[in-house]
Amino acid sequence: MPKQKITKEMVVNAAFDLARNGGMEQVIVKNIAEKLGCSVQPIYSYCRSMDSLRADVMEQAHRFVKDYLAEHTTPENLFQTTGHAFVRLAKDEPDIFKLFIMRPRNNVSSLEELYQSEADERNAEAIASQFGIDISKAKELHLNMLIYTVGIGTIFSVTSPGIPPEEIFSRQEAAFRAFLQDVLSVEGIRTHKDAQDSMSFETALTKKEDPHGAKNSYPI
Repeated sequence: MPKQKITKEMVVNAAFDLARNGGMEQVIVKNIAEKLGCSVQPIYSYCRSMDSLRADVMEQAHRFVKDYLAEHTTPENLFQTTGHAFVRLAKDEPDIFKLFIMRPRNNVSSLEELYQSEADERNAEAIASQFGIDISKAKELHLNMLIYTVGIGTIFSVTSPGIPPEEIFSRQEAAFRAFLQDVLSVEGIRTHKDAQDSMSFETALTKKEDPHGAKNSYPI
């Protein structure tokens, strides 16, 4: 029986599977060869270095996250469902989540630059429209929730046996309420009662149900 031809794509996919199920430390030539059922020679033939292979794995992880978010978010409820999707990614795919969070971000020297490189600005536009605030304040609110959600998602991804998602969603909501209160008070465009009403579960923000049964909160 002829030997299977090993391609670069097969090497990268095998390395990605190893990283997905054990972290980047599992991406070594011996493990890849064992997974493909071949000698180490084809691995060395297709990889200029392990650093370049790990970069390919990181890129594949980035594409995986984008596809995951696209599958678990809805355009009409983008802000809320994106935040829930990040938390569920941390639960369902903790090693992928860690790869995504820990990947290098070059040419970033401020939180504004980080926001420009990472965020979907459609969220900020939706926030501005929903709460009647200007786009700069909406971006500030969005950035605050981005930082908070990534942080709590990171905690979620490294805990065992794991924090219930509902507890994480509750914390996301509490953080959003605090961040929104701060923005509204700075804007001075609403009374305290208006701000409280805008954050109530009886408002439009909670009319949509999360596909997993929990009411939508206010993540990124």
